[in-house]
Amino acid sequence: MEEKTLRALRWIIGILDAHDVPYWIGGGFAAHIYGAKRPLNDIDITLPGSYFPIIIPEVSPYITAEPKHYSDAIWDCNGFSLDYFGQEIDITDIETLRMSDKKRTGWFRTKDHFRKFPNIVKKVDGIDVSLIDPRDLVSYKKHLDGNHQIVDIAAVQEYIRKQIP
Repeated sequence: MEEKTLRALRWIIGILDAHDVPYWIGGGFAAHIYGAKRPLNDIDITLPGSYFPIIIPEVSPYITAEPKHYSDAIWDCNGFSLDYFGQEIDITDIETLRMSDKKRTGWFRTKDHFRKFPNIVKKVDGIDVSLIDPRDLVSYKKHLDGNHQIVDIAAVQEYIRKQIP
């Protein structure tokens, strides 16, 4: 993992932990921790939006996409983005997070389908990091397009096969 990613991870997890914010990391970062070998793009963090006002004062110098409601063909949610010295971090509100199904014909609330906080805790560069449950990660990645999703799904399914009875 690149040093900029580890530096950003230590920074943001330090803020979340200092304020006792329940969260999980998903996306390619979680897939990487579960065994995927592809390069990372960003750090995707999901947490209750009620904590946004608590952490925004500390992260505000790094905000690149303001806190608001975002919607596209796949995602519909409140969130914001950060750039911490070259590492993108996307923060999403679990309470508003909806995802389109694979056929793009309907929406589902992810909080109704994912396990509750905290999920799996792993050591990453010496710090405890809460990750989305690998079964939930596979479930939502199956609704996304792209070869990198196929790579992530295969790696995470192998992790599940070996680690979860």
